[in-house]
Amino acid sequence: MTKKPDDRSICALLVGEYEDGRLLMHEVFRDAGWRLLEAHGRKKALQFLSRVAVQVVITSCNVRNWDWRNVLENLRRMARPPQLIVTSRTADEHLWAEVLNCGGYDVLPQPFRREEIERVIASARRHYALQPLRAQSAIGPVRFSIA
Repeated sequence: MTKKPDDRSICALLVGEYEDGRLLMHEVFRDAGWRLLEAHGRKKALQFLSRVAVQVVITSCNVRNWDWRNVLENLRRMARPPQLIVTSRTADEHLWAEVLNCGGYDVLPQPFRREEIERVIASARRHYALQPLRAQSAIGPVRFSIA
């Protein structure tokens, strides 16, 4: 894949356990010059989100105690929420429609394919760049409860 100027600054957070696709995901990010962080669960993911500028969050449908709907709800509290991509081995039209209707960006089927990862991540990053920064509330920046 040829790097495009608007794709170079991608920082994504991979949430969940990815036995089979983890290495491919890291390889795609490395080859594209993108940054990929990993969190297996909610606590670590929220720590990253509070400290690092992340444009894309990639989460599995199967994250224990923190499904993609909860992830999306936490992202909505941010002044500039990252785009949410949901991954699933059983991705179908129903899941895709539900994710999009709830405000997620896309669904990435598993097993992963290099071209699909590149296309979806780059597209989500471009979409993120077009979103305006939302005003912070009068009480200050949003803090996540990690406990």
